Amino acid sequence: MIDTVKKIVYKAFGLSISSDIPLSELPQTNTEEKLADIFIRYANLSEIWSDLSEGNRYFVVKKDFVLFHIPDIAIFLIQKGKEILVSPIDGFKEDQIRLYVLGTCMGALLMQREVLPLHGSALMIDGKAYAIVGNSGAGKSTLASVFLKRGYRLLSDDVIPVTLREDNLPIVTPAYPQQKLWIESLDQFGMDSRSFRPIFNRETKFAVPVPEQFATEPVPLAGVFELNKTDNDEIEIHPIKNLGKLHTLFNHTYRNFLINRLGLLEWHFSTTASIVNQIILYQIKRPDSYFSANELADLILNKIGEGEEVT
Repeated sequence: MIDTVKKIVYKAFGLSISSDIPLSELPQTNTEEKLADIFIRYANLSEIWSDLSEGNRYFVVKKDFVLFHIPDIAIFLIQKGKEILVSPIDGFKEDQIRLYVLGTCMGALLMQREVLPLHGSALMIDGKAYAIVGNSGAGKSTLASVFLKRGYRLLSDDVIPVTLREDNLPIVTPAYPQQKLWIESLDQFGMDSRSFRPIFNRETKFAVPVPEQFATEPVPLAGVFELNKTDNDEIEIHPIKNLGKLHTLFNHTYRNFLINRLGLLEWHFSTTASIVNQIILYQIKRPDSYFSANELADLILNKIGEGEEVT
């Protein structure tokens, strides 16, 4: 039996969120519960999952509807860009639930609201947003930490919400003030892992709050840097050109396998086509053999400082 929890309204991704589940990562807001943009609720989804699921598939997706099942954790339903329903499996832990609510669920919900969710870290540098994208383990959050230590501000770490203004200017809206860092990164920065909460089932990755280094206002997106690991000992950087720009934004859209199944392929193409015409995009290859985050930050700042025209 799940206890009734007092409704708290949070603020993240530019949205007010009423949640049955405590979301300690998120700042609270004074918005009335009934006026929230998003509602996160406990519900029994076992019957609907039984009716709609097929074989070993974990996702059921159609327009304005994403249903998925994580064994031993919960069934989740995201619908109409407004609601996230959670049906926990016996023995669940809220840490696990929160990971999926703020990750896959929020990524799907943003898509339903036609907000582009890029997967990476976003920073505010000289009044503009720059996104660092890449595959898991590429070093996105570690590189973002170097920028924070130099006085720049975090906009998002994991899901980056991007919208187009009426004049088609791409805008990044702040997510919430937390990073996720591996213990190796904490060690490099001289940070004691005992001061931070381990991310569930990943005892070597930790939640690191950064409330004092968080940007709270939306800013224009000016650039995207794709980070990749390489066996070489040298750092390489190359501009991404032509169709490669669209491929990069597609590849690093959070849970991009949902795009077509939600009927959003045309929206995604038109949105990213508008974005790439207004930003710089670079691919960076960084050595896997040593800690290069400080050099990478210098390289990115130099590229930003060059003021290269978008081509």
